[in-house]
Amino acid sequence: MTVKTAATALVVASLLAGCSSSGQEELQAWMNDQRAQTRPKVDPIPEPKKFTPQAYTQEGLTEPFSNVKLTQALSREASQSTSNAALVAPELTRRKEPLESFPLDAMQMVGSMAKEGRPVALVRVDNLLYQVRPGNYLGQNYGKILKVGEAEVVLREIVQDAAGEWIERTATLQLQERSK
Repeated sequence: MTVKTAATALVVASLLAGCSSSGQEELQAWMNDQRAQTRPKVDPIPEPKKFTPQAYTQEGLTEPFSNVKLTQALSREASQSTSNAALVAPELTRRKEPLESFPLDAMQMVGSMAKEGRPVALVRVDNLLYQVRPGNYLGQNYGKILKVGEAEVVLREIVQDAAGEWIERTATLQLQERSK
């Protein structure tokens, strides 16, 4: 019975300890005091500007949303795009050269030389060597060789952008050193 009494006394003591003050009242009072002293400063919202509607006085002119206006704009845009396309476009009617069936990244420039006073680059594709010079075509993007140097071949490619317009870009084929 003494063990039962001791256990009961222990439970009652722990319950009384939980009900006693833990020193948090002072902290809570300080927080309430700080909250009461701090007031946010809010600037008032300025008055909105007065909107005065304007009457449409151009009744005799073409409506901005009419079909006539849209047709004129579309025809103007079509004539501009055809004039731009005429400036930059691939030569689709010429006969393709053998190296135009390979992508540019499948080619390796392995050397350069002068033949009859003109620069010539040696290009390896599928373990075959080809001689190319300015004016020849390389790659699948209508790449025309502009310059053959000792360490690179510079070409102009004609590709379509996201809008379908033909644009020019410069590409190079660098001299590849042989790995042993």
